[in-house]
Amino acid sequence: MNPFDAFVNLIPITLATSLVYAYVALAILLPFRLLSFPDLTCEGAFPLGGAACAALILSGMNPFAATLLAVIIGGLAGASTALIHLWFRINTLLAGLLVMTALYSVNLRILGSANVTLFTVDSVFSLIDPRLLTSDVGKLAVFGGLMALAIAGLWWFLTTEKGVALRAVGANPTLAPALGISVFTWTIVGLALANALAALAGALLVQRQGFADIGMGFGVLITGLAAMVIGETLLGREGLLRILIGPVVGAIVYYQVISLGLALGLHPSDLKLATAVFVLIALAIPALRGRGGGRESMRA
Repeated sequence: MNPFDAFVNLIPITLATSLVYAYVALAILLPFRLLSFPDLTCEGAFPLGGAACAALILSGMNPFAATLLAVIIGGLAGASTALIHLWFRINTLLAGLLVMTALYSVNLRILGSANVTLFTVDSVFSLIDPRLLTSDVGKLAVFGGLMALAIAGLWWFLTTEKGVALRAVGANPTLAPALGISVFTWTIVGLALANALAALAGALLVQRQGFADIGMGFGVLITGLAAMVIGETLLGREGLLRILIGPVVGAIVYYQVISLGLALGLHPSDLKLATAVFVLIALAIPALRGRGGGRESMRA
């Protein structure tokens, strides 16, 4: 099979994967862009959602209920990071790093072993339609519909009075209290919401692939960051809807580029290096454009 055919055959799989990891990109974007709170918790919340969902399904819980509970648990992880920062005045990155590190042990306790399989139990896909288990196109349709609902829900919430209050905390935390907005409350809400999305991604992934692994969160932070940066580079940051759609577009583009690289012979062990270079290029584009514009102005 030639590289182009291999790439085309992988498109349904990579599109479904990109829509799962787009939740992680959103989990990075919400605190970073809307709260001015760089957060690392999602690298722990992502496997936390997967581990919790897998353990609950294996215990006999309905997969839909297990997924919902996993999302709530992920939200609690994000709230923990916010509380550590607010109560103890610990740097945002360090607070997220502490929670992310602690969650590794928590995830291992929840799973009971390094990995578990879910092939013999029901999942949300088998309950919706058993044919989804063998249909990548069907899973893509489910993931696409869920993502559309997530974007619509976030857009609706962030345009309400409460959503505007959350955004105001990130825009000006000094002025927000003067407007009757609690920085303490909305920081917790923002991080809980973001990490709930990361946990949702983990819960959906383990049910899609049929197993949960303690190392499934390794490197997910750089993947989400890459998707966020690529989306912002392509769509910009003008308008709330464009900001929310950006990570989804970025995740799709990122996984298509990675898929193309693998089809052309890129070794899987080089993916992290390729990702780092890709993110660096995406980050450098605005700076290079600015320099180009500055030079043109000087010449004029």
